[in-house]
Amino acid sequence: MDAKTIEQETLAKIHEQVSNNPVVLYMKGTPQMPSCGFSSRAAAALVATGEKFAFVNVLADPYIFEHLPKYQDWPTFPQLYIDGELQGGCDITLELAESGELKKLMAAANEKV
Repeated sequence: MDAKTIEQETLAKIHEQVSNNPVVLYMKGTPQMPSCGFSSRAAAALVATGEKFAFVNVLADPYIFEHLPKYQDWPTFPQLYIDGELQGGCDITLELAESGELKKLMAAANEKV
């Protein structure tokens, strides 16, 4: 496969993941074994809400690692999507958690399923 086909297929896969999961965190590692401090803090904030969420370990899929920054023009990891919308990275996730908004957003997205 050529690079353009790989990019298109990867972006389609990301779109499917974002569309089919009410809450999805793209992170380095897993919530149980994060591979960077930013991913660790973001995942911990999501876990603390008690709400369900999906995650994608970007280190396990080099194509997602390469192309996710193009999906919503966000250059870094982690990336949090709730109800199909990019919320942001670690700092924004922590701000949402501190304000109580993160749990509300996640609960509302999970109720739609």
